Amino acid sequence: MTRPLHLAVALDGAGWHPAAWRLPTARPRDLLTAGYWGDLTRRAEEGLLDLVTIEDGLALQSTSFVGPDHRTDEVRGRLDAVLVAARVAPLTEHIGLVPTGTVTHTEPFHLSKAIATLDYVSQGRAGWRPQVSARPEEVAHFGRREPWGDPFAAAEGADDEAARGLVRNLFADAGDAVEVVRRLWDSWEDDAEIRDVATGRFVDRDKLHHIDFVGRSFSVRGPSITPRPPQGQPVVVALAHAEIPRTFAARAADVVLITPHDNAAAAAQVEEIVASRREAGRTGADHVFGELVVLLDADQARADARWAQLEDWSGRRFTSDAEIFVGTPQGLADLLLARAEAGLTGFRLRPAALPQDLDAIVDGLVPELQRRQAFRTAYEPGTLRDRLGLERPANRYATNRGSV
Repeated sequence: MTRPLHLAVALDGAGWHPAAWRLPTARPRDLLTAGYWGDLTRRAEEGLLDLVTIEDGLALQSTSFVGPDHRTDEVRGRLDAVLVAARVAPLTEHIGLVPTGTVTHTEPFHLSKAIATLDYVSQGRAGWRPQVSARPEEVAHFGRREPWGDPFAAAEGADDEAARGLVRNLFADAGDAVEVVRRLWDSWEDDAEIRDVATGRFVDRDKLHHIDFVGRSFSVRGPSITPRPPQGQPVVVALAHAEIPRTFAARAADVVLITPHDNAAAAAQVEEIVASRREAGRTGADHVFGELVVLLDADQARADARWAQLEDWSGRRFTSDAEIFVGTPQGLADLLLARAEAGLTGFRLRPAALPQDLDAIVDGLVPELQRRQAFRTAYEPGTLRDRLGLERPANRYATNRGSV
């Protein structure tokens, strides 16, 4: 029997190809409506997927890493991912909801209570994808940091040590932010709320804790204003498409997303991540998901034709950090099972066009994987952590009886 896979879908606008909004199956007028996001998420739940991620950012989408591109032929503008997730939570029952939350210009205290609130609203299905914010116009939106140069010169293999230093600092701050958020989630013990009408005690003050974090860029005392989330710790998911973010993700995340283009690269990155986790003293499941941009159709010729139309509309060749698959659901199933042999436990798929390629995942890929006994046929009850085989973590402050 094939080991069952975990599957996630990355939701972003009209899809990951910038020309997808022009397809007749697209819904460009609905992109900023709650109904659109509810429909996508419910559709993913019909496919029994583990989770959806929702993209976000602190500047308008751009084809340039160093500033706005001023294009008017691609989707621009988006809703807040955490608020979208909170809106669709009551419309779903099982699927995990993992919004992107940027850490560079956002206080970790605010992120901690937002994701904790989402975990309550969704009854234990929340996650969080921390993301750094490096583009110069994002810095200018907030005005609290000195402007910096182009950090993307620090891609693997670049010689710009100053840029690499900037990226290292961004991810070091991201690591501190995740640590603060996790401590704040633990700053209330599970039974801190007494709610005893007879004695008039609502909270046991001895079970609320200062976290007293002091880092390189900020300090946070705590405790949170939101009680410990239903999962204890909502699931942290991080994208690791280069060496520096891989180190961050291995140490900070429960699920690491990587972008290999063959089995050898996948195996090497999985080994690197597992080793980094062990060095950091982390135990438990080592979830590493592979990333793919996918365009699916009934046969190869139709898939190729649709991709060619998108490329023609765009006027430039689409590129991605992730592998691009254009073909049939059966062909994608072959590829996923082959990649899984490198140690991947699942995949996050980026639909090239929404809702069309999400429909193809639900109606084509999932049944194909089920036929091969490689994907679930029903949801089991439980939280997102339960579905991923992650234990509910013990509260780090539960044995410390120092009150606030």
